[in-house]
Amino acid sequence: MDGDWFTRCGHCHLHWGRHGAAGLLAASAGQVLLQQRAGPASGAGTWGLFGGARHSDEDPVTAALRETAEESTLPIDEVRVHGIATEDHGDWAYHTVFGTVPEPVAVRPASWETAAAAWVPEDEVARWSLFEPFGNAWPRLRPGLRRPVLVVDCANVMGARADGWWRDRAGAAGRLRDDLGEVARCGTTGIDPFDRCLPEVVLVVEGAARGIGPGETGVRVVDAPRVGDDAIVEQVELAGPDTRPIVVTADRALRERCRVAGAAVLGPRWLLDRLG
Repeated sequence: MDGDWFTRCGHCHLHWGRHGAAGLLAASAGQVLLQQRAGPASGAGTWGLFGGARHSDEDPVTAALRETAEESTLPIDEVRVHGIATEDHGDWAYHTVFGTVPEPVAVRPASWETAAAAWVPEDEVARWSLFEPFGNAWPRLRPGLRRPVLVVDCANVMGARADGWWRDRAGAAGRLRDDLGEVARCGTTGIDPFDRCLPEVVLVVEGAARGIGPGETGVRVVDAPRVGDDAIVEQVELAGPDTRPIVVTADRALRERCRVAGAAVLGPRWLLDRLG
């Protein structure tokens, strides 16, 4: 494979992977999957991420999942990827790919590169003997363990852009849903610690805009039975322990209710700047 060799970055450090490298930071039920490095590998005996060299025809997600499948028995088709964080060294980069799995299934070594695999409680990771680059990055990466769920206040966001929504609320809601489909498919920026985040997208619709459905967008559309604010707070409260709800609204009272329920809050301008 054309990525399997050493190279020097722009800072003259020696790295494995001609085209960079990628690893999977998998989480489930408050635990993180770690690999104990084996054999002649750098940092043998320490714990880090499953991963390795990225090849010229691979994106970071493909590389991280392939390497994990080669080095362990983790069922890759159960990994739900939700973000990428990149550490750029100049002419070389390491990509951490974040994902969740439904439950912490037993994982065993599958190659000479892996001495052992373990699910480690999130709060205990820093106390393990960590591979130095991962140990240095862990405090920055830890906030990305939970899968972001972007809950969008349709009425509030529609009101922030002058596209004729007052003449046709359902049509404007449909356009917003379609625009959000690009976020659901390709991800977005501006959510730490990710350089690119791939959130679940939920659009809460009320009043005359109800009934537009999800279409082919990948966006989950929720029709509020009565008050839209109540349905939005309900979506926050229903979010699972491995998720991180983020509500998009400018409504002050709703913002406070969402924060109390455990959500982060962003304004419509943040979203509209990313929709183009």
